[in-house]
Formats: sequence, C-alpha cells, structure tokens
Amino acid sequence: MYDMPAEIQVKAEGALRIITLNRPDQLNAVNDDLHHGLATLWPRLSADREARVAVLTGAGRAFSAGGDFTYLEELRTDADLRAKSIADGRDIVLGMARCRIPVIAAVNGPAVGLGCSLVALSDLVYMAETAHLADPHVQVGLVAADGGPLTWPLHTSLLLAKEYAITGARIPAARAREMGLANHVVADPVAEALVCAHRILELPQQAVEATKRILNLQLERAVLATLDFALTAEDLTFQSQDFATSMAKLTGGKG
Repeated sequence: MYDMPAEIQVKAEGALRIITLNRPDQLNAVNDDLHHGLATLWPRLSADREARVAVLTGAGRAFSAGGDFTYLEELRTDADLRAKSIADGRDIVLGMARCRIPVIAAVNGPAVGLGCSLVALSDLVYMAETAHLADPHVQVGLVAADGGPLTWPLHTSLLLAKEYAITGARIPAARAREMGLANHVVADPVAEALVCAHRILELPQQAVEATKRILNLQLERAVLATLDFALTAEDLTFQSQDFATSMAKLTGGKG
C-alpha cells in the first residue's frame, strides 16, 4: 500500500492504517530504502482520505534499532547518498509533524536513533514494559538532526532533554513515561494502541484532525526553528574524523 518498499508494510483495516517497520532480522535497523520510504509515507498517508488513524510499530523484537551500520558507512563516504538522506530526514520530520491523522506508536521493543525520533514525533505512545528509548547519535560523533534535540524539549524538561540527548543514555519505558516521552507502559503495546485507535475512530473526524493540527502547530514551529541548522550540523559530523573513528570501531574497518 502507498507503493512502499518491502521494509515498510502498510495494512488497511477500514479507516485504520497499521504501519510496520519490516526488517525483523536486522531489528528494523534503518537502511536507505526504509529511510526513503518513511520520507514518502507521511504525505501519502495524509492524502489517503479514507484513513483516519494509524498505528506504527516494528516487526519482531524491536521497534527499530537505529541506523544500519552498513548504511551509516555509506553515508560517511557517499556525498550524493548523504545529501539524499539529509533531505529525506527533513521530509520525515515535517511529514510526521504535518500528518493529517493521529499516529499512535506501539513501541514493542528498543526504539533507537531514528526509531526514537519516530516515537517522539508520534501523537500517542504505548511502550512495552521491556522497551527503551535511546538517541545515541552523539556517542558515534553525529548530531541527531531528526532526533531528540528537536522534539524532546516540548515533551519534557530542557534539563532532561539535554541529559539524554548529550549522553545518548537509554531511557527505560517506566522512565520515559515519567518524563513525558510515553503515555502508557503496557504488556502488549500493539493491542493497547489498536484499542486506542478504535476509540479515536468513534470520534468526530473533523474535530479530531483539527485538534491534532492545533497541537502540532506548536511542534512544527519549534522544529522549523532548529531543523535546518541541525541538518547542516549532521551533514558536517558525517564527514568528521570522530565519526570515521567510531565507524571503524563498529565495523572493524580503518578510520
């Protein structure tokens, strides 16, 4: 559905759309096809006039383990691919901020890097008790242009946003709920997210969508204030020696 790559499955159940990140053998780590697919997904979802609510989750044991190491190394060495990825990152962030319908994240396992960003850009978040969030860009020498620094200050205190964005430390599910980064911690996030989605389907559509838009105007304005600087900074750190050294350690290559 929506002409997505195999890495993203979209299933229609009436007015509900179930979106599944689909690289389970790689813990749904992000490659170029998945990243570009996410960039094109949100406007297509918004343009689907039959859609009224979406649930976003991951196949298998993880929501998303972050960037695939092979893809990250390609971004380090391929300027054209990096430019494409930076543009796609911008489209992912603004596409989610502007998405017409509510998006409910069902965080079934670790949500790291871009996975963490997708959770932060969702409208409601249900997390498994064993799941965690993490934005470890800084740990490998990168700026998280589409990540926690953009959105976390709207969800939690600036001090807490700084702590976890600067250190890249894991945020367990219970802590994420305490901080305001998740609505609910549950045994089965997909089941609970689907219950919530069906409750939303029973509400007046125009009122739901306009209310979401009012709230997300705050998000969009905050994102636009920092996004272009963040993307430029990320591009520069992809070319840094710190990142090259980190990738050499992760892949066994030479920095």
